[in-house]
Amino acid sequence: MLNVAIIGAGAISDAHIASYLKFPDRCRIVAVSDIYEEKALAQIGKFGLDARAVANYEDLMAEEIDLVSVCTPPYTHASIAVQFLEAGAHVLVEKPMASSLEECDAMNAAAGRTGKLLSVVAQNRFRTPLMKLKAVLDSKLIGDILHAQVDSFWWRGHCYYDLWWRGTWEKEGGGPTLNHAVHHMDALLWMMGSPSYVQAFMANVFHDNAEVEDLSMGMLRFGSGALGQITSSVVHHGEEQQLVFQGAKARVSAPWKVKASVSGPNGFPEPNSELERELQTLYESLPDVEYEGHTGQIDDVLKAIENAGLPLVDGISGRQTLELITAIYKSASSGELVALPLEPNDPFYTREGIQANATHFHEKKKSVANFEPAAITTGSDFRS
Repeated sequence: MLNVAIIGAGAISDAHIASYLKFPDRCRIVAVSDIYEEKALAQIGKFGLDARAVANYEDLMAEEIDLVSVCTPPYTHASIAVQFLEAGAHVLVEKPMASSLEECDAMNAAAGRTGKLLSVVAQNRFRTPLMKLKAVLDSKLIGDILHAQVDSFWWRGHCYYDLWWRGTWEKEGGGPTLNHAVHHMDALLWMMGSPSYVQAFMANVFHDNAEVEDLSMGMLRFGSGALGQITSSVVHHGEEQQLVFQGAKARVSAPWKVKASVSGPNGFPEPNSELERELQTLYESLPDVEYEGHTGQIDDVLKAIENAGLPLVDGISGRQTLELITAIYKSASSGELVALPLEPNDPFYTREGIQANATHFHEKKKSVANFEPAAITTGSDFRS
């Protein structure tokens, strides 16, 4: 039985707590920590936990904690993760992994030094449509990938950035490129690997109470010659989200759609119905995942701990995603074509370097300690 602590009692902690409660024979939540202790108490009451509320997470360092879920603002991720790893706990950290590549490297070094597991939340990998799409791409039936399109469309009201830690390069670390599209970028890299070059643009078109962007577009060139595009937004009504892969032989996507063409005698497309049927049959034959989203990832982490194995999403994956995000910020702020990988001497490698070099759009005009509890949107299930 693994003892679990939840660090941070904000909105995303609901997904972690509810997921751990799916596995009562394997783990139990023994503590919830938040700088606002009343928020920790509220979560304990809401979920009926037999756990203690703690204002200072460091008070848990000497206790028998086996696994920690870090659900705090991004600028705190590295210090909390490193402290718990060195105290002997495994760590599951919410996205984004950290505020800088330097912090990612410190976290991965701590995991390597202590032999403890470090996993970064990428719950979309544990959704049936994306798991099936990955298998379809791995089958090579669509041929070489020529173009990838990622639409990470979200909508957030003006007051969204009034929360005290949001909307600043120092504390949030960025806008939707970092904090929303991170899920979709992880999926893209899982399926295609890292690009070689990035050219990007970003703007703040609606939220004049935030330093950070609310819209960005990144263009990618892969070593294979394939091109990609990523749009990250919190100004898109409807919040449609998709990943589309155009292969030499067919097009597939999440939400699932398949189209295949062959050339007519004049070069115009004619349907390749046989390949479409083959791809559809393969997709339908693939099993659904047993647990979706956060629950699936927490099941994966528990299995890795129980079997002394590796999680599907580790700290190296988390760093790879942050490197792409950092490259988009560097290109959009400087106007440069950015080559990957980014080296430790890069101005954008450190948190301080990002704060000094990233474009500041507006000054934060308002800061509220907390919002009243309300429903939040956590992204597409990629089913429609």
